[in-house]
Amino acid sequence: MAPTTRPLVVLLCVVFLLAMAAAPSHGAGTPDGSEEWGYVEVRPKAHMFWWLYRSPQRVENGSTPWPTVLWLQGGPGASGVGYGNFMEIGPLDDELKPRPTTWLSKADLLFVDNPVGTGFSFVEGGDTTLMARTDAEAARDLTALLCALYRGNARLRTSPLYIVAESYGGKFAVTTALAALKAIQQGRLQANLAGVALGDSWISPIDFVMSWGPLLYQVSRIDEDGLRQCNAVADRIKEQLHNKQYAEAEASWSDLESVVLSNSNSIDFYNFLRDDSSATATATTAALQRGRSLASFRTKHGYSGYLSSKAVRQGGVSDLMNTVIKDKLGIIPKNLTWGEQSDHVFEAMAGDFMKPRIHEVDQLLELGVNVTIYNGQVDLICATKGTMDWVQKLKWDGLNNFTSSPRTPIYCNEEGQTGTQAFVKSYKNLKFYWILGAGHMVPIDNPCPALKMLADITRSPAQ
Repeated sequence: MAPTTRPLVVLLCVVFLLAMAAAPSHGAGTPDGSEEWGYVEVRPKAHMFWWLYRSPQRVENGSTPWPTVLWLQGGPGASGVGYGNFMEIGPLDDELKPRPTTWLSKADLLFVDNPVGTGFSFVEGGDTTLMARTDAEAARDLTALLCALYRGNARLRTSPLYIVAESYGGKFAVTTALAALKAIQQGRLQANLAGVALGDSWISPIDFVMSWGPLLYQVSRIDEDGLRQCNAVADRIKEQLHNKQYAEAEASWSDLESVVLSNSNSIDFYNFLRDDSSATATATTAALQRGRSLASFRTKHGYSGYLSSKAVRQGGVSDLMNTVIKDKLGIIPKNLTWGEQSDHVFEAMAGDFMKPRIHEVDQLLELGVNVTIYNGQVDLICATKGTMDWVQKLKWDGLNNFTSSPRTPIYCNEEGQTGTQAFVKSYKNLKFYWILGAGHMVPIDNPCPALKMLADITRSPAQ
């Protein structure tokens, strides 16, 4: 934690009062109540946008309460309201056609643009000093939003809440879960936090960067010299993180991505079986030769670029969000433009980017919270090997039994899908899913086992 000149008790009181004061500034929805959306002023001049869908398959008064999933996107700075909703798990795709594998079939869905400054969320006057600088600050804002939403929604209060994350969103998920539990204990939040799911999540940066070279060598994407170069930079990052030189480690992380791209002919970090197109690969090489930062370059060719490349709609997701969707919502400030990835958010979070959140996962497990970890088989940026390595660093007393537990295969009867689609292992309140054939964005790449996983972890009563 960064040092502060304020006494801790005063700071906690300020946070408490701000959270209590947070309330929806204005909202709207569909006439039938199936959708609601709006803004919460989570701090003075900091406005977070949310969008809640009520499932048409919702089972009322069943033996198992109907769940709600809070989806947290990565980046940091990528829009859950845009990408998670229209590209991954929402009811409609980017052509506004029904998605057969929508997660709305198993749960109500709550999307947010988090942290403030992402997507339709904003800070007044574009004042970047108002943006969250740490995972903890982002968690504080999200908890303030939840307090406001649950205070005015009886249906939410009776629905078990599952926080499901992707990529950097995993760090937001574990910090928000702990902040939400504290708010529940203090009586500020009337919610039942039933579980946290971490998908291809950036929980331990060092374990991922240490896995890149060996993985790429084993799948024939780099040679011995490329492996030597990757390992050399990874070792430098390890030393910098040991010395708590987080800014230097992030710079070295960009260097390592450059080494990977130059030695692998521009491999796709989100699916190591793919390359960027030849035109993109040429642009990538040129940008690297100019010394351009990968942190800024990934705006077009990284997380959001990967998702946008899957968009069918002409003009991509940005065109959809800034025209049809903005018109539908009706409450978005006219001067606010939805963006694919907020550079300002990425830069504001730079100090926490390379910090691990393994300890927070340990805390959740010790508190008895159900924790699910899932990973796409062909992801590189958050490679399965790196995820498995950080899991082995947990101090949770059930780890040895979890490690020795058998894996169970998962099958799908969908058209064109044969053979094993995933594996799952579990012990007490920890589950791990290996999703085969999927990269970084599991619900896009292999939606059937992802949906089966959701039904399992939420115990959804939907048939």
